[in-house]
Amino acid sequence: MNITRILFVSAACIAAAAAGAAEFPTKPIRLVIGFAPGGGTDTTARALSTKLTGSLGQQVIVDNRPGHSGTIAADIVSKATADGHTVLLGTIALVVNPILTKKMPFDTFKDLLPVTQAVDSTNILIVHPSVPAKSVKELIALAKAKPLNGGSSGIGGTGHLAIELFNLQAGVKITHVPYKGGGPAMIDLLGGNIQLIFATAASSITHIKAGKARALAVTTAKRSTLVPELPTVSEAGVKGFEANNWNGFFVPAKTPRPVVNRLNKELGTALLLPDIKDFLFKQGLDAAPGTPEQFAKYMRSEYAKWTKVIQAAGIKAQ
Repeated sequence: MNITRILFVSAACIAAAAAGAAEFPTKPIRLVIGFAPGGGTDTTARALSTKLTGSLGQQVIVDNRPGHSGTIAADIVSKATADGHTVLLGTIALVVNPILTKKMPFDTFKDLLPVTQAVDSTNILIVHPSVPAKSVKELIALAKAKPLNGGSSGIGGTGHLAIELFNLQAGVKITHVPYKGGGPAMIDLLGGNIQLIFATAASSITHIKAGKARALAVTTAKRSTLVPELPTVSEAGVKGFEANNWNGFFVPAKTPRPVVNRLNKELGTALLLPDIKDFLFKQGLDAAPGTPEQFAKYMRSEYAKWTKVIQAAGIKAQ
């Protein structure tokens, strides 16, 4: 094949890809999530699907595929046709699961393409009122002086990881107590059986306002609009601390860039609509859209951070 023929074929392929992207979407879009109906990820997906159906001109159908902390859903999308019509709303588990479980059915960084981060979840470091610490620095001093127990929804979850990151960065050894869900952990905190939890805002704010738990700080990099009076853990004494239960959108790895750009634009617009922001706010979530490159970079940093924490703590998948 001579150079003229090669250039002609290449130009034709580029033109075809551009034309396909311009027509996207040509059929309903399947939005796959790895959790059962009714949870935070599901409600976020359904709120956004309504907006996207209008802006994209095709129905966006939420497909719940729960199991293995989102692995089943992510595997489905990683193996789907790379045309933008199958989208994943994935969570932090996409970077944590590969560290905990070496035998994954897909490679997060090779088989999935980030479109945009969706939200940051505001988690709050809370203690039982009997704990004398009124600040993060006082909690660190207390943890160095006496044994403290911290609960979470289970081994390898974000609450557990936050405890181990706190141990590593603050130079303390808070003993992790795993529960079968965040509800039982909260019950034991309120009963004074454990001293602290890194809890979701949605599960903890009512107890904080009632004086049944004391809030010390939020785990996000920036102060939360939900509880702006609370400092970040980083501000309060553990510099660089950040432990978010984020989620974001992905497509199969070979999806054309113009299609990714269209999805990024429409998702970013939807996430910043006043009614969507208000909906997320009431669930303790902050909209966090950005470019695919920003999201990819953030995921790499999260993978590096949690690899260090999981190896240091010796966490094993259950």
